[in-house]
Amino acid sequence: MRKGLTPPCLAELQAAFQEFDRDRDGYIGYQELGACMRTLGYMPTEMELIEISQQISGGKVDFEDFVELMGPKLLAETADMIGVRELRDAFREFDTNGDGCISLGELRAALKALLGERLSQREVDEILRDIDLNGDGLVDFEEFVRMMSR
Repeated sequence: MRKGLTPPCLAELQAAFQEFDRDRDGYIGYQELGACMRTLGYMPTEMELIEISQQISGGKVDFEDFVELMGPKLLAETADMIGVRELRDAFREFDTNGDGCISLGELRAALKALLGERLSQREVDEILRDIDLNGDGLVDFEEFVRMMSR
């Protein structure tokens, strides 16, 4: 076990790391690091990310560095933090067709289920505009994590 981390903690770190290692080269860039940290329930400030990026050689973090960075934070995790598994499960529940994105229709259904009331088209469009960072009309997992981290 690394620095007191249990196998489930290591598995959660591995799952989060792999989610953002899109090219599967064993590294994530410091920009993805912030989003990855958020999936684990840790909300880094912009200053923390800048400090971390200055310590990273070549602007990338491998899994060992990631464990060293996040291990203590995960061990100190508070009860109200949401883990990557819970976020992924919630995302899958909203992504009813399983295509990896939440569409406008899926978002409308999810909001109705969560709020218990039907929102107007304009209200749903406003919510989508707020969380759809890349403007493609869909909510991907990273956008979902950012929305849930607010």
